[in-house]
Amino acid sequence: MAKQYSSEFKMEAIKRVESSEGSIASVAKELGVNTNTLHGWLKKFREKPDVPFPGSGKLSTDDELIKKLERQIRDLREENEILKKAAAYFAKNLK
Repeated sequence: MAKQYSSEFKMEAIKRVESSEGSIASVAKELGVNTNTLHGWLKKFREKPDVPFPGSGKLSTDDELIKKLERQIRDLREENEILKKAAAYFAKNLK
């Protein structure tokens, strides 16, 4: 299993690289992180600097919207089933 790093750890690594305290390779070696991993963190940070590492209960805006819509779909399907049963019940009693 891959090692998990906290968002704070990732941000500290990015700050070190961004502040030119060293090259990506030297910062990665100093922190005990694979160079490619640090490159990936930098890419994510540059793509979404406001929320670069969603996780630990923090969803990206798109993921949050998807969860909300999935919940609405589930609720609407449940309501639809209830209405079908009610309609069948009342139709049976009309005869």
